[in-house]
Amino acid sequence: MPTDLPFERSQLDLEAHVRHLVDEIECGDEDDRPEAAEKPAAGEPGGEPRSIERAVRDILVEIGEDPAREGLLRTPDRMHRMWVELTCGYRVDPDRLINGAVFDVGYSEMVVIKGIPFYSLCEHHMLPFFGTASVGYLPRGRVIGLSKIPRIVEMYARRLQVQERMTQQVADFLQERLNPYGVGVVIEAEHLCLAMRGVQKGGATMVTSSVLGTFRTTKETRDEFMAHLARANPRV
Repeated sequence: MPTDLPFERSQLDLEAHVRHLVDEIECGDEDDRPEAAEKPAAGEPGGEPRSIERAVRDILVEIGEDPAREGLLRTPDRMHRMWVELTCGYRVDPDRLINGAVFDVGYSEMVVIKGIPFYSLCEHHMLPFFGTASVGYLPRGRVIGLSKIPRIVEMYARRLQVQERMTQQVADFLQERLNPYGVGVVIEAEHLCLAMRGVQKGGATMVTSSVLGTFRTTKETRDEFMAHLARANPRV
């Protein structure tokens, strides 16, 4: 029975690539990787990827292009690979990401990491929005490994998103996993759906925030967080 071996090999290569990206978000450095065997990649070759590529060809025809011309021959495959890569956050296992990196520490002052770069896709037009996230929390005797916070941001960024929801998701995740006195998240981003279409206002940025616990109820805590964000990053 004939099989499309080049296609299946291509799909297996893509699954391995996406699995690597998910591993980078979940585990990062080798020292953080769990000893347990790697779980198999989600999805199987064939099926839906063919549908994605067929849909891209339909779009090319709809806008008046010729999918058979030389420059577009591999575009459906490239688009398929791109979309799977940019949305690999759906595949990230939060427990594997944390991997036990929550520690009992007698520290009760604010922890802030700011200027975390991210790239995401607006779910309304599937155009990119990108910027930086700043995250702070007030520990209740438990802290999380420093590298985990950027990975949490990455997990939610690599999905179809709206900035408001992404901001809330990062805050809720930390509140649930650490049970701190409070959490604050501020995201500032530029949206290409605003710059490239509609009102076409390039350079405009959107700022969203989510404050939980004492970050919401105590003005002094909230002000301290905002003061940290206002300080310039030290030069390296």
